[in-house]
Amino acid sequence: MREILFDLCRRYADAHVDRSGVAVTPVPGLTIIRALHPGELQAAINRPLIAMLLQGRKHVATGAESFEYGPGEAMVIAADVPTLSQITQASLRHPYYSLVLELDTAILRELQNAAPVEQGDAPCVGVEPMNADVTDAAYRLARLFEQPEAMAVLGDGLRRELHYWLLRSVHGPAIRALGAADSRSGRISRVVAMLRKEFTRTISVEELADVAGMSVSVFHQHFRAITTISPLQFQKQLRLIHARRLMLIDGAGIAQAAYTVGYASVSQFTREYARMFGAPPGRDKRMATMRV
Repeated sequence: MREILFDLCRRYADAHVDRSGVAVTPVPGLTIIRALHPGELQAAINRPLIAMLLQGRKHVATGAESFEYGPGEAMVIAADVPTLSQITQASLRHPYYSLVLELDTAILRELQNAAPVEQGDAPCVGVEPMNADVTDAAYRLARLFEQPEAMAVLGDGLRRELHYWLLRSVHGPAIRALGAADSRSGRISRVVAMLRKEFTRTISVEELADVAGMSVSVFHQHFRAITTISPLQFQKQLRLIHARRLMLIDGAGIAQAAYTVGYASVSQFTREYARMFGAPPGRDKRMATMRV
C-alpha cells in the first residue's frame, strides 16, 4: 500500500510542485514536499502535523531530542514546537517526497468521544513506522487528488477518517489533547494561536497567562513543557522566521524586515538573527542568492 501511495503522491507532486518544493493538494492542510537535493538547515515552529516520508531521508531536532527518519516512517508533531530540520537524502534520480498533514483541532474535538485512545502519556514529537490504517486512508484520499467531483463528495469524510486512525495510533494521547479545549495542551494552543496572529506587537506574559486561564507561574511552566521554550523565545523565533522569509523570498531589506516583524532596533535584530540562523542577515541573503 505504501508503494501505491508513493506513486500517487510522486505523480501529483511532479505535476504541481512550486518553486519552493511544495505541492498543495485539494485537501485542506495536506501538502506534498519534494526536494531534488539535500537541503540546508531549516528553522521553523511547526503547527501540529504528521509527515509521512515516502522517499529520501530527513533529520529533525527539537529541544534536546533529534530524529532521523526515512521511507515508511512518519513523524508526528503534536504541539507547536520549534524545530531544526534538514533533508539529508535527495537527488534528481531519487527525489525526496513527504506527505504532510496539518492536524485539524476542530476534527479532533469532534472525535473526542468517537475514537478510543489508550491511556497514558505520549511524547509530543516522535517517529514511528507508518500505521497501516493511516496509510490506507491516505491512499484513498490521494486517489481523489485528480478527481474533483469525487473529492467534493468523499474528501471530508476521508480526511476525518485519517484523523480518526491517527487518534488510534501510538501518538493518540498527545494528539487527542490538541482537541480538548480545557486540557493543558488546548489552553496553550489558544496562546500559540494568538502569538502566531499577533507576533509583531509587544505582549506581556500576564496577558498570555490570562488567555490560557492560568496563573503566570503555572502558565510559564506548562508553556515551556509543551513547546520546549519560553513564551518570549517563542515570539522571538516567530519574528525571526518571518523576517527571514520576507528577505529571502519577498526581497525585503534588512531594516524593513526588522521593523515589519516588530523590532525597534536593527542591531538587536541582526544579533538575534545571527544566533538563530548562524549568519547575520546580510551574509545569509548573499549565501541564499548564491545557492539559487
